[in-house]
Amino acid sequence: MNTPHAEPQNPADRPARLAVGVVGAGRVGPALAASLQLAGHRPVAVSAVSDASVRRAAALLPDVPVMSPSEVLAHSELVLLTVPDDALPGLVQGLAETGAVRPGQLIVHTSGRYGVGVLEPALRAGGLPLALHPAMTFTGTPVDVQRLAGCSFGVTAPEELRLAAEALVIEMGGEPEWIEESARPLYHAALALGANHLVTLVAEAMELLGRAGVAAPDRMLGPLLGAALDNALRSGDAALTGPVARGDAGTVAAHVAELRKHAPGTVAGYLAMARATADRALAHGLLKPELAEDLLDVLASGTDRPADPASGTDGDER
Repeated sequence: MNTPHAEPQNPADRPARLAVGVVGAGRVGPALAASLQLAGHRPVAVSAVSDASVRRAAALLPDVPVMSPSEVLAHSELVLLTVPDDALPGLVQGLAETGAVRPGQLIVHTSGRYGVGVLEPALRAGGLPLALHPAMTFTGTPVDVQRLAGCSFGVTAPEELRLAAEALVIEMGGEPEWIEESARPLYHAALALGANHLVTLVAEAMELLGRAGVAAPDRMLGPLLGAALDNALRSGDAALTGPVARGDAGTVAAHVAELRKHAPGTVAGYLAMARATADRALAHGLLKPELAEDLLDVLASGTDRPADPASGTDGDER
């Protein structure tokens, strides 16, 4: 077995256990380092600036010293760069220009937007670039480590490092999913559309239920949204239900009227999602063409319109 101080160029010849450093103690980095620690690797250094990041590092990586980014790299064989997307290119460039990157050092970023191209300065300095993006939302608490079990990771790496990248993901309890370099922005947009916008939709729905007098909006929405998510993941567009998919123009017009009255800030989002839903329902044969015209008129105008039972469904079940 190699000695702890050996730094072989080939990842296959590396020691089984690596000294792990984290640059950026946001919500992601400490959780990934903690999961690697469970697999037997050794977190040895973390950089943290804000009080919140220092607390996160202390909670998830107790006894791991806080250092500057360059010091983190000096102590690490595997470096996790877990900073915001916009900060990543400048960070990589700065670390490479100051000689912080060592030949044979694994340089891993967790940005969904970027592949390994953003790590080109580190590659020129002899680093081994990997892009490992966990498709998970993080809280910055120990529960994140548990959620990594079975979590998919978007993996991009040079072909010769692909097995090493996938092995690291598996050690963190994740499932590697190969993403081509050119597909990273689309991949990330898809995840943001699903996860980030879902939070906005749920938060708005809870606020509206509260205004409608529902005492526990979360308890009301939980089973409904859980079933909707499960059905959507299983069946895709076939899971569409509700007034838009039924072509119930009168109900949709009543929704718009109520939203304008009680929560005008939600109208634009409601109309946009309803239009997208109508398009998908039409394309998949769920929305009957003879009912679609009135519905699309309502969505196009966004104006109040009295609910008309005659313009609703023809008896279809909800």
